[in-house]
Amino acid sequence: MARSATDIMQEIIFSAVTDALEALKSSSRGVPNALLRDVNAIHANSTFADLPKELQSAISGSVRAAFNRLLKEGYSVSQAQAEPARRAPDKPERSDLRRPSRPGNNQAKPRPRSNKPRPPK
Repeated sequence: MARSATDIMQEIIFSAVTDALEALKSSSRGVPNALLRDVNAIHANSTFADLPKELQSAISGSVRAAFNRLLKEGYSVSQAQAEPARRAPDKPERSDLRRPSRPGNNQAKPRPRSNKPRPPK
């Protein structure tokens, strides 16, 4: 029976997290204070380059393993040369939105106002 993508992704993410924790432990070389410092240094604005080298390699390995696992399970993974995202058509400039002038009439004359009262609505 085929497994759902949700189950597979949960297993992939769980494996990636445990691999990342093991990499953090190995980068601290068993020193608890160093491990705590490395964990506290990771925050929402951290970049990949800010992470310890062991953690970077663990993440890279987890990504490769995730794609291979998805392919092995029969899910489609697109290539790097996939079709580019479609762009919305450019909006016309403001000058394009105006009506063209009437031939032979360079200036439109204002309409005369009626003095009749309007009927109530």
